[in-house]
Amino acid sequence: MADTAAVIPLSQGAGYGVVVGLGALFAFGMIAVSEVMKRRGNVENSEEFTVAKRSLGTGLTAAGVTSSWTWSTTLLSSVTVAYEYGVAGSFFYAACNSTQIMVFSNLAIQTKRKAPNARTFLEIIRVRYGTIAHFSFMFFSLASNILVVSSILIGGAAAINSLTGMNVYASVWLLPLGVSVYTIRGGLRATILTDYIHTAIILIVILFFWFKVYASGTQIGSPGKMWDLLIAAAQRNNYSAPTKDGSYLTIRSLDALKFAILSILEYTGVVFLDNSFHQKGIAADPASAIPGYVLGGLAWYAMPFTLATTMGILAVALENTPAFPTYPRRMNTQEIGAGLTLPFAAQTIAGKGGAGAGKSSNNPWIVKRTLLIFAET
Repeated sequence: MADTAAVIPLSQGAGYGVVVGLGALFAFGMIAVSEVMKRRGNVENSEEFTVAKRSLGTGLTAAGVTSSWTWSTTLLSSVTVAYEYGVAGSFFYAACNSTQIMVFSNLAIQTKRKAPNARTFLEIIRVRYGTIAHFSFMFFSLASNILVVSSILIGGAAAINSLTGMNVYASVWLLPLGVSVYTIRGGLRATILTDYIHTAIILIVILFFWFKVYASGTQIGSPGKMWDLLIAAAQRNNYSAPTKDGSYLTIRSLDALKFAILSILEYTGVVFLDNSFHQKGIAADPASAIPGYVLGGLAWYAMPFTLATTMGILAVALENTPAFPTYPRRMNTQEIGAGLTLPFAAQTIAGKGGAGAGKSSNNPWIVKRTLLIFAET
């Protein structure tokens, strides 16, 4: 069967409009907030810029932690893993990648006890272990952040490209501009406030997807129908998951368990070298450090688990229907590796017609923009 390209539902103008417009909105919004706080007596100095005067409450700490771990690659990868392993993938992905956040609650309180005036975790390393260890951690922290930021930008750019056809290189360069502007102007507090908004947007969109798939949608509409479609999918040729009996409805999967072990080892190293996680603990109020990290870890678990068990298995259930963008073929290796399972599944339930129709006139305007915002976030 000839390989057919997936239909792009939106114009490039929509992609540029959301990437540039949304970035500018957040930038100017946070600049305005910083200016209002300054007029109300907030003193802007190094303590405010780097650690927000160590005054973050439980809610902002939890939102900051949740947003810091909710990368575009996290959302795209969780859905991809669920597409490949079924519910086993979503379970292991969420469980294994939320444990690191919980561990940070202990690190945060120890930082408050033993280094209450520290501004960064690298400063603690220098004082406790000396110059050589300090430079070693600086190098690995920089390398880790370069890899993380690169993966986030590439994942978000790939999702936006699949929805709009916007140039990937343009996305990679334009996405960080708004973040850079409000971070330079408002420091850590502006970043935390933006994290709060990002988290709210992501939660709203995840709930929209969940209700659309399991409650109100016409394509599935109930957990029972999803169950039947996944059983039927496991019986189709070349569809069975690497789990017990090829089922998408079991967590008994040796391959998924191997993935979980590798995931714990990989992301533990990434998190402990990521300054943003340490910085939230340093900036938190002493009474808010532990509850903020614990609440953030619990909240984060629900996000990839819910999204993956909605959109990942939705792609399995409906991939052989005309509503799926790549129909009549399955997604190829390149599309799966690029994390396009989520945007393709989102197009499917948003009312997009079959790929042969070549248009998306059934998609409401707000749904299209929501998908783009979700991809960028």
